[in-house]
Amino acid sequence: MGPDRYAGLVRPPSVRPPVSSSVWRWDDVDVHLLRLGDPDARVRVVLLHGAGGNAAALRPVAEHVSALGVHVTVPDLPGYGKTRARDSRVRYGHWQRMTADLLRAEDDDRPLVLMGASMGGLLAYEAAEVTGLAAAVVATCLLDPGDAAVRARLTWHPLMGRVAGPALRLLAGPLASVRVPVRWVADMGHVANDPSVVRAVLGDPRGGGGRVPLGWMRSFLELRLAVEPERARTPLVLTHPAEDRWTPVALSRRFLDRVAAPTEVVLLDRCGHFPVEEPGLGQLLAAVRRTVAAVAGRDVGDGGDEATADAAR
Repeated sequence: MGPDRYAGLVRPPSVRPPVSSSVWRWDDVDVHLLRLGDPDARVRVVLLHGAGGNAAALRPVAEHVSALGVHVTVPDLPGYGKTRARDSRVRYGHWQRMTADLLRAEDDDRPLVLMGASMGGLLAYEAAEVTGLAAAVVATCLLDPGDAAVRARLTWHPLMGRVAGPALRLLAGPLASVRVPVRWVADMGHVANDPSVVRAVLGDPRGGGGRVPLGWMRSFLELRLAVEPERARTPLVLTHPAEDRWTPVALSRRFLDRVAAPTEVVLLDRCGHFPVEEPGLGQLLAAVRRTVAAVAGRDVGDGGDEATADAAR
């Protein structure tokens, strides 16, 4: 597959949105931003990928989201996609600070919905709570690495998840910059239930087929949340794939059950970890549509996307 490796994995919306790219200079890093939809839309959405993802992988889903009448921004987080600077030194803390700074830099009077896929779900939660700029969060997963059960499922073998934290603490200094294939440390074989999607992700050198610094893994596994869920204030919608073979919904519920803010759970039928299957994709879009309508204070059109309209009825 070439640069359009993800094209065709999801049926495109009936009306294709305007698409553009820009570069945002942050901390000596050129951050690539994929933009979709009407820049003057009443509601903005920022969609965050997880480890092994990038903006190109999320573009098919983002096109459907923008068809709801919102403007969508999908950043390539440091170390992935076209945001390639300082690969060997990138840490999870860079993702946290970059996301929060992006939200502050682009803040305007419009409501903002933060969306997060996979590990991006927790990143979206954190950014919303730290900045106070999001009206709502929609996450496909809520994976807290402080939970031993989560650590056991994130890696390709449960035992590796249990010992990864202590083992990675030994990898200080120059070893922290050693980059290893993502699939060596993460169970990328279960990133989706559709073999064609798995092949697309693993074949992407800027995504699931790329490399990650050991220091990044250590920094994520040692994460301490800036705002514990018991103090959360931002409404949170968990749209978890019902047939996720990598991170079962029970793991996300462990976190969601602690959240003090209003919450909702939507299970995406027939969907794996990367939720592209129907009817789950339509259910995800319907949940986003309801969330956008709620934060906008009025109904939001479906942009001509029949699948979304059907799911929302």
